Amino acid sequence: MKARLKRVSAESYDPDTSPTTSSERDEEALDAYSEAVANAADRVSPSVVNIEVVQQNRASEAAGGMGSGFVLTPDGFILTNAHVVANARRITVNLLDGRRLEGTLVGADPHSDIAVVRVGASGLTPAPLGDSSKLRVGQLAIAIGSPYGFQCTVTAGVVSALGRSLRSQSGHLIDDVIQTDAALNPGNSGGPLANSRGEVIGVNTAVIFPAQGICFAIGINTAKYVAARLIRDGKIVRAYVGIAGMTVPLPRRLIRLYRLQKETGVMVAAVENASPAHKAGVQVRDIIVGYGDKAVGAVDDLHRLLTEEQIGVKTILTVLRGQERLQLEIVPSMAG
Repeated sequence: MKARLKRVSAESYDPDTSPTTSSERDEEALDAYSEAVANAADRVSPSVVNIEVVQQNRASEAAGGMGSGFVLTPDGFILTNAHVVANARRITVNLLDGRRLEGTLVGADPHSDIAVVRVGASGLTPAPLGDSSKLRVGQLAIAIGSPYGFQCTVTAGVVSALGRSLRSQSGHLIDDVIQTDAALNPGNSGGPLANSRGEVIGVNTAVIFPAQGICFAIGINTAKYVAARLIRDGKIVRAYVGIAGMTVPLPRRLIRLYRLQKETGVMVAAVENASPAHKAGVQVRDIIVGYGDKAVGAVDDLHRLLTEEQIGVKTILTVLRGQERLQLEIVPSMAG
């Protein structure tokens, strides 16, 4: 049987009703991607600042540095990296509207590479903050910075991994770091990493130079906690246990078997030698589900529990090791 072909003349062709070609679909997808990046940048950029630092180097000579940051509160609190403002003798904050303001260091935490600077201004536009605990590998990630002032740079990529550990300048491991392939331009450290909704999900902090396109950001949940303590106390003193960890889902069977309160825990990725965790017998791949009488479901939970009051206090650390639940005695020390 011969198939009948319907002849379509040029006069009868209607582009509004004709099937969409693959190239047109590709263009639509690219347009949607571009629109998402542009909209996110438009929402976050008004909060991004450039930070100039005059430092004192080892030769006691003035040395300059530059980075980015973003507005936390309308009354002038600004979040950036601790390494951007390290050893600062003078801090100048450049806003996108052209104002140059003197900045005062409120506090810095080298262990998380987070710092807070304040400027004498009001009515600033704070960045909308997201929730880094809800991130998924593969979602859009947009890195924004102001390396030269008066304008923002924008690069886009995806969240390529979660739960990474990064060694800070103080030598301690930063937990639950976001890995992304959104390229960081020079001077973008301290700037925001945003999602497609224009919410800040991280603070850009580092790039591995030998590896192409591997960048890192501190999760915004960690940054919010540290910033709040710095604003309140000017410093953050935390108990140290000596692990690097990442938030992971727990097997349903173990949740039911041990009647666990949360569906996630903190899997130990590394244990520092001679640390309190090492002395307590914590092992790599243990999953922490409790600290004292508190349930632990995420790295942020553990950070909140390891307060100054826990230093030197013997506490029970509850871990899952394979199918077993173990209770280990641990004595946190002061983070050095």
